[in-house]
Amino acid sequence: MDCTRCTTKQCQSLSECTSLKVDAAGIAREYLSEENQKIVRSAAKLVDNGRGGTLGRIEELAEFCTNMNFKKVGIAYCWGLENLASQLATYLREQGLRAIPVRCTTGGKSQAETNSTSSIKSVSCNPLTQAKQLNTEKVDIAVTLGLCMGHDILFQQQCTAPVTNILVKDRVYNHQPFDFFNTK
Repeated sequence: MDCTRCTTKQCQSLSECTSLKVDAAGIAREYLSEENQKIVRSAAKLVDNGRGGTLGRIEELAEFCTNMNFKKVGIAYCWGLENLASQLATYLREQGLRAIPVRCTTGGKSQAETNSTSSIKSVSCNPLTQAKQLNTEKVDIAVTLGLCMGHDILFQQQCTAPVTNILVKDRVYNHQPFDFFNTK
């Protein structure tokens, strides 16, 4: 399946895609679960009825948390973006949420301790501890802010709360990965 090469775009006219290899009826039933309906409805409040494009991602995060009745927001952030993590935490607190920022170097592990093939003695990112700390804090939702490629995956695999991204790290293109295509 490659939706970017589809010429019919049947899915935009409420027609079932002939390339799908999944149980469409089963998925329709999954949407009706109470848990999924709560998320779908909260997301719809952000974009339906002409609201799409009226809020920035951070505003959407705060409103989504309110819609979902989330109180604790974990922020798993890169140490190099601590100023942004602090700004985000302050904003979320101003919105009545409890922000729990956890830095990537938390736990003070060396590179050699986290990477069995490394002999580097300097501090390492520690996404497993970030996730486990936020699990211990029983956050309702976690956001990643600039975690390294791969570290973000480890974090998401270990975090028990739903995870969304607020900023993807891209050191070359100032955290705007699609700027890559403007250079070609």
